Amino acid sequence: MLSIPHRTRLMLVCCAVGAVASSSGGIFTFPILSPALVSHLKLTQPQLTTIVLAGVAGQYPFAVFVGKVVDTYGPWVCSLASAGLLSSGFGLFAWEIAKTPDDISLPSQSSFYRLTLFYFMCGLGTVFGLFTSLFAASKNFPQHLGFASGGSMAMFGLSPLFLTYVASGFYFSSETGLDVTSYVTFLAIYSGIVHVGAAMILCLPADEKAVVDAGPSAGAAPTLSDASSSSVPSERDSLLPKGAHIDVEIVDVQLKGSNDSAWNLVKDPDFWLLFFVTFAILGSVSTCEMVISNIGSITLSLPSVRTAGFVALDRETDIATSTQVRVISLSNTVARLVSGPLADFISPIASYLPSGVRSYPRKHWISRMAFTVGAGVLCVLGFLSLEIAIRSQASLWWLSVCTGTAYGVMFTVLPSILSAVWGADNLGRNFGIMSYAAFVGTPTFSYLYAFVAERHAERGVCTGVDCWTLTFWVVAGSVSASCLVSSLLWRRWRGLC
Repeated sequence: MLSIPHRTRLMLVCCAVGAVASSSGGIFTFPILSPALVSHLKLTQPQLTTIVLAGVAGQYPFAVFVGKVVDTYGPWVCSLASAGLLSSGFGLFAWEIAKTPDDISLPSQSSFYRLTLFYFMCGLGTVFGLFTSLFAASKNFPQHLGFASGGSMAMFGLSPLFLTYVASGFYFSSETGLDVTSYVTFLAIYSGIVHVGAAMILCLPADEKAVVDAGPSAGAAPTLSDASSSSVPSERDSLLPKGAHIDVEIVDVQLKGSNDSAWNLVKDPDFWLLFFVTFAILGSVSTCEMVISNIGSITLSLPSVRTAGFVALDRETDIATSTQVRVISLSNTVARLVSGPLADFISPIASYLPSGVRSYPRKHWISRMAFTVGAGVLCVLGFLSLEIAIRSQASLWWLSVCTGTAYGVMFTVLPSILSAVWGADNLGRNFGIMSYAAFVGTPTFSYLYAFVAERHAERGVCTGVDCWTLTFWVVAGSVSASCLVSSLLWRRWRGLC
């Protein structure tokens, strides 16, 4: 296959990453599909919940498998798999809706099962698409892991917004509402074309001379095999990358092998310490996802500005809830776009000479673990504010900003920390395993919130601070503990990240 110039290929990779990220969030537009599924297919609320959970919650269990695929075969294979799963899943979903008669009075159980299976296929295609964009960016820009991971995940997070605008602009009628069949068919065709095109770009070889001139990435620690397989240097070759900041101290930390098996990874106590930090901040006991999942009921439990007491589910409360969701989304996106480049600038990943001397492409100011500590502190501040000061819907913006920002920062720096400490060879697999922390934490502490609120509910609706006081004291304590663990890892990983 004919190679192309390295810089040209990188530009094409950026286009592919952006296209894949912006087209992979179709399953998150399910709320605009559900009214038509109720009216046309007569599906019940539990059936709708089952369908959407098959797509959304079904992503996490396969994260390790998808990560192993991207490590072994490359992002282009994941892009092809995503194309097949999204196109077939959305296509069959649209076909099932189209073939159902309009005059049915009861939902078809077999149709419900098929829709669940088809949406599960879409969910699996989504995680393939996410890993395609994330690791295509990370592997092609190893010296800018923060910017690469933050930018790709930010575009993925904005994908539902983009697709919703497409639906409202081209497939919505004021008389009949959303044409679900046509919109879902568009998702099938669009995602298939984009992901196949991205796969073709991502498998293009770069110009060999440009790759050699670029030198080894600074993101991975050297191994003995790396040294033996490298080309023989000449007397004109530089010992360090051009412009590197040299730290003449001998490395005083144990470098972790980049080719370790999954078993060696899970035996590493440091991995489980980082797992707990991720569990606490992203998934559970002070978890941002728990707040995102329950921001509507938290808003409902507080009095509105224009009423002296609590209000029912009226338009004013709906607007307040929508506002908090938007604030969380905006904070999350901005945090990803800012924290990635900032981490690359003040916390560059070190490279190592065979002698043990470490070097940085720029001056290294602080460890990336400072970002996880900062994310935890933001969570604690938000939760304590809710416990002590926030007593109206208008004041909830501070909680939304803190949780959205912490959520974005943590997800952005996590891939680069894993790459710096355990190497880039198995980054996809390691990130997949680490994502189980959020998978376990989110339902665990969401149910904690639900049970506490249910205990204080009257006539089905919980109002007042008793709905969440116990929950947020527990989560504040958990995140405080995660901050201490992050500080410990900060000290143990001095010089690694």
